[in-house]
Amino acid sequence: MLRSLYYGLLRLVLGASICLSAPSARSDEIPEYRLKAAVIYNFAAFTEWPTTVGATLNLCIFGPDPFGPEIDGLNGKNVGAHTLAVQRKSTLDELKDCQIVFVSRSAIDQIPRLLTIIQGSPTLTVADNPGAARAGIALNLNVAADRISFEANLEAARSAGIDLSSKLLRLATEVIK
Repeated sequence: MLRSLYYGLLRLVLGASICLSAPSARSDEIPEYRLKAAVIYNFAAFTEWPTTVGATLNLCIFGPDPFGPEIDGLNGKNVGAHTLAVQRKSTLDELKDCQIVFVSRSAIDQIPRLLTIIQGSPTLTVADNPGAARAGIALNLNVAADRISFEANLEAARSAGIDLSSKLLRLATEVIK
């Protein structure tokens, strides 16, 4: 099972790289945030969640939503024994019941307060802003040379009580310990 997930993630990352390398004039090009939504799904699949997490993984978008309808396709998708529920949140207090939080670029300055609010809860934090992993976000997406990559902050994940798969970490461009 993990092997097939690993190869699925590898194919997704490679496919994302190929799609993002295509000329932008193509009408069938996959939008950047559709690819990022798929990568976030795989992040959830390659995360070991504590037993205290219920059957639903609330995937919350904090700040203005860059995904639009692209991420709504994850609603109801299974991640192991869990089901994803996509939600949009505009205030920090609303994030207490989220297991995955994507921090939009315009809300990035609120990372210190966000981390204080979710402290002690099993929450996987994700962003796509330069320096976010060093600021305490567990997984930070990057687009460089028309390819999607990511950095991982192990300390952030461990302090949240979640474990990132070693197979996921092998694909990271940088792992902050």
